[in-house]
Amino acid sequence: MKYMSHDDIRNTWYRFFEEKGHKVLESASLIPINDNSLLWVNAGVTPLKKYFDGSVVPECKRLVSIQKCIRTNDIENVGVTKRHQTFFEMMGNFSIGDYFKNEAIEYSFELLTSPKYFGIDKNLLYVTIYTDDNDAYNRWAEVGIDPSHIVRLEENFWEIGEGPCGPDSEIFYDRGEKYDKDGTALEKFKLDEEQERYVEIWNNVFSQFNSKEGVDRKDYKELPHKNIDTGAGLERWCCIFQNVDSTFDTDLFKPIMQHIEELTGSIYTGQKEYKIIADHIRAIVFALADGASFENTGRGYVLRRLLRRSVRYGKNLFIECPFMYKLVSDVVFTMEKAYPYLVEKRAVIETLVLEEEKLFLKTLEAGERRLKELVKNSNDGYISGEDAFKLYDTYGFPYELTLEYLNELGYSCSKEEFFKYMNIYIELA
Repeated sequence: MKYMSHDDIRNTWYRFFEEKGHKVLESASLIPINDNSLLWVNAGVTPLKKYFDGSVVPECKRLVSIQKCIRTNDIENVGVTKRHQTFFEMMGNFSIGDYFKNEAIEYSFELLTSPKYFGIDKNLLYVTIYTDDNDAYNRWAEVGIDPSHIVRLEENFWEIGEGPCGPDSEIFYDRGEKYDKDGTALEKFKLDEEQERYVEIWNNVFSQFNSKEGVDRKDYKELPHKNIDTGAGLERWCCIFQNVDSTFDTDLFKPIMQHIEELTGSIYTGQKEYKIIADHIRAIVFALADGASFENTGRGYVLRRLLRRSVRYGKNLFIECPFMYKLVSDVVFTMEKAYPYLVEKRAVIETLVLEEEKLFLKTLEAGERRLKELVKNSNDGYISGEDAFKLYDTYGFPYELTLEYLNELGYSCSKEEFFKYMNIYIELA
């Protein structure tokens, strides 16, 4: 299988679906428009809700995009695992009442296996389907997937509350025996258990039913228009086509990693500090470019948390002065072909990041000192939520950053109590 850069993957993705009559959509802003239910756009389908719910009719019923996304529900896992990211790009193809399951499966197989596109050996592909989705099973077998590579799982049904829903089919890539030292990966995969060998690369959602509270799934009514919604993580595809172990070893991250090595005088060998800093600067750059800012609430609080978490872990690498702003150029350099607007916004972003770093560094040492005092004076392994709020209010420590410190020391803190004081602060602001 040939090496492909992230730009090669993007271009091939777009080329294939344009040839199939899809209209290319530019990535929407990370800041949701007319949607107060979300802090960030967090999936490829998010900006397309207006088409799926019928409130807006698209110019073309076939759409393709590569959508920038931010997810912040598991920031603590960034740096711990090989693949968790706060900022990522989701490739997707969509059908709004046009083609459905048969064509979606056919397109997926052709794009992945044809030498004209990605050229993956079909024997390295495995798929999961919803338990009773015989149509998907038959179609995958027809296009060329070995029936023994098709796994039925109850979990392969996409629904979030009432509304459009349907079975889905996930596609997996077999990374080989290197990731299956004890030979148990296939059995674990079939049981939907964690393993490293079979990696999900694409999910096809067949949106065909309307879920209703109190109604059994088997009795859901069919939608008047069936839709296709797919998602394929670009970072994960880079791992596959660049034959590396982690997303942080791909060309999306290498320039950032190399710059951190220069700043620290050390070599990257998988340290979580490198991964945290590299992930967070990408999210920060793209969020600021789309109009977000460092603030004490909402998405601004998230950005502040990301930057201050990075500065804290930079200290673990013996970086004592502002440095995150220096990494902005690496993100811009890496991503400018796909997002040329970053070039003109680079200087402003660097300034915003530098000022935020300076602000935090002024109080970081004193805040760490105060936190150590609180730990030293605690007899029960517990820090009060009020004290955690004072660390935030006085020293700029987001609660989550305080909690990371405490967890490393075996201490805990009340989240409910912290947010009680935080809410009072917001009301008085």
